[in-house]
Amino acid sequence: MLDAMTVLLRPVVSEKTYALMDKGTYVFVVDPRATKIDVRNAVEQAFNVTVTNVNTLNRKGKSTRNRRTGVRGSRPDTKRAIVTLKTGDTINLFEN
Repeated sequence: MLDAMTVLLRPVVSEKTYALMDKGTYVFVVDPRATKIDVRNAVEQAFNVTVTNVNTLNRKGKSTRNRRTGVRGSRPDTKRAIVTLKTGDTINLFEN
């Protein structure tokens, strides 16, 4: 089992995820080796909330090209977890 701080890498910040936050759903970039159970335990441990559902998806990194040399490469693959919390629970991600 992985530690909570090694499972959750960072939250995903976008307009779509802000809209999901109002519904009690949060999106995190997680360690590619993490399972749904690891993500559930990490969120519950880190934020002291109750998780009702976890969905994961693997995203392939975009292909890139260097303009000057034409060398092809790619951004790294990432794994995301969409975490739904129990009604009434919230996570203050962007609080100072």
